[in-house]
Amino acid sequence: MARRNEPVDIPQVDELPGYPLPHERGRLIGHRATEEALLEAYRSKRLHHAWILGGAKGIGKATLAFRFAKFVIANPDRFGGSVASAPDLSVPEDHPVSRQVMSGGHPNILHLRRPWDEKAKRFKSDLPVDEVRRTVSFFGTTASAKAWRICIVDAADDMNASSANALLKILEEPPESCLFLVLSHAPGRLLPTIRSRCRRLDMPPLSADEIAIGLKELCNGDVPRAEDLMDLSQTADGSLRSAITLLSGDGLKIAKGVRQLAENSGQLDLAAVHALADLVAARGQADNWDSFQHVVDVWLHERLKKDIHAGIRTAYRYVELWESVKRSINASDALNLDRKQVVLDFFFALRTT
Repeated sequence: MARRNEPVDIPQVDELPGYPLPHERGRLIGHRATEEALLEAYRSKRLHHAWILGGAKGIGKATLAFRFAKFVIANPDRFGGSVASAPDLSVPEDHPVSRQVMSGGHPNILHLRRPWDEKAKRFKSDLPVDEVRRTVSFFGTTASAKAWRICIVDAADDMNASSANALLKILEEPPESCLFLVLSHAPGRLLPTIRSRCRRLDMPPLSADEIAIGLKELCNGDVPRAEDLMDLSQTADGSLRSAITLLSGDGLKIAKGVRQLAENSGQLDLAAVHALADLVAARGQADNWDSFQHVVDVWLHERLKKDIHAGIRTAYRYVELWESVKRSINASDALNLDRKQVVLDFFFALRTT
């Protein structure tokens, strides 16, 4: 949620300008089974204090986390009639809890994210230990016996070693009436000790129909043509966020260009590579850069799975290429290096692979 001392004119981390943030969303696209699992757990006699919501970035993990948090705070009695009769985790938008959360903050919700670096004028590259230690004061404050306090870690993948250990410490000795909702794009990479102290719910990618519904709601009805929607849903890899990003700027054009050049990397068209690199690195087109990263990530993942299933021993080269391009992207973002060179290096490395 927004912080009192945080500048109001800076974007929130992972914000898509013009689109609602997860805490502002009243509706969840898809994930009915996951929502039912949380509701049934809340009704049960033994509610686990920590949950990992796993799945690809942009499929609705944070939206579900805030939806669950609002429901719990609005219905503190787990065995009351309102919880027993609830068909889902929805809370009316005119409910005081909904209004407070959607307006930017609730005193019983702590939202941990990568903070803004005022000196560097950008968000920090990881979720530092000082952020996680805010849980000490958050859970240390007095609250009524029925008041739930909920910490949303968004996302746990951003934690460094120190912050992960700090989270582990409080998970080992949880306060009363608390819930931890730990969001992770790759739960298998989290510390085994953190995973062992949480219940894990994996959220599947959204279907093409669900992505179409989400786009219709969020894009003022401006849904792409059926043939483009199929390409979009495949390239977005079930992520509504990725679909929105691909629709911004030249996302679809970049997606088709990357796939075509990657599939024919043995006979690389250098002119087409340079043209694509210019498009990705165009000044002021951050969406194009994001689209390139996502498409490359999805394509490499698909190729890696394909080669592993086929028993091809050279599949490990794609792992090396995957790690190399990630390092190049991170270095480009951190040091403001030439993005065009990152694109060129990827295709040249792919050709040798």
